Amino acid sequence: MMELNVKHTSELTPVELVEIFEARTAVFVVEQACAYQEVDRTDFDALHVRVLNNHQLVAYARLYLSQDGVHFGRVLVVSDERGKGFGRTLLEGVLETIQERFPGQPVHIQAQLYLTPFYASFGFEAVSDEYLEDGIPHVDMTKMS
Repeated sequence: MMELNVKHTSELTPVELVEIFEARTAVFVVEQACAYQEVDRTDFDALHVRVLNNHQLVAYARLYLSQDGVHFGRVLVVSDERGKGFGRTLLEGVLETIQERFPGQPVHIQAQLYLTPFYASFGFEAVSDEYLEDGIPHVDMTKMS
């Protein structure tokens, strides 16, 4: 049974928070071999969008509001669950959450370059040249909510 779950950091149980941090570290630090401060102060006041399949975390994104609009990132699909459509389900949930909670706000992402067609399929447009973030090609993208 698949479920979309959105919680503020303060609503997460300790187990849920550890599962999120474990998945993020597995993908962004270990798998992508990037040494950086993965857990940061943004996590204190963020919304955590999770796709759960049979009560297991399969996809995740973090979103937060700033002065220039809504940002989301830390987008992941757990390695064993890739290719099953969970990324699309996650992005649909993220954009629905943004529309409900932050209507009319511009939405900003830092997309890994190879994922720009995926994000473009949701209406995002590139607004920067390609750049390296932790040795990985990225591009800034935006859309209106």
